Amino acid sequence: KTKGFAMSNQEQHSGEKTTSASTSTAPIRTAEQLSQLDFELDFFEGLLQHNPDFLDALRAHGNNLTLKGRYADGLRIDRRIVELRPHDALAHYNLACSYSLLKKVDHSLRALRKAIELGYRDFRYLREDRDLDAIRKDPRFRQILREFDNR
Repeated sequence: KTKGFAMSNQEQHSGEKTTSASTSTAPIRTAEQLSQLDFELDFFEGLLQHNPDFLDALRAHGNNLTLKGRYADGLRIDRRIVELRPHDALAHYNLACSYSLLKKVDHSLRALRKAIELGYRDFRYLREDRDLDAIRKDPRFRQILREFDNR
């Protein structure tokens, strides 16, 4: 959304239309998208230095860190969000994803169980979420699904 708005603004001021040179449908990040991600990382980092408990900024920053492949930093953010919102099912789900991306299977499964206990119910997404690949083949993952999927 932000990128589209910025391009519209640029077109208004320069009178030029921007076009994409890529004909591929594969999700390849362009230099512009990478620089947008880097901009957002810097922006939220600065914002959080001034207001470390700004929940929306923490969520956006954690997501961006994960997109950038900075999983340990994303985990740090997800832990902070869970501290601030201990009864938030989605916060625990995201924590499970961060642990899984770092191959911390036991921690991931505990966080996932907590997320479901707190009310996370998007089991279709949970089964397909690539962030959980590291735990999907663990028998405890299937056990958690069996316990809660029919509730």
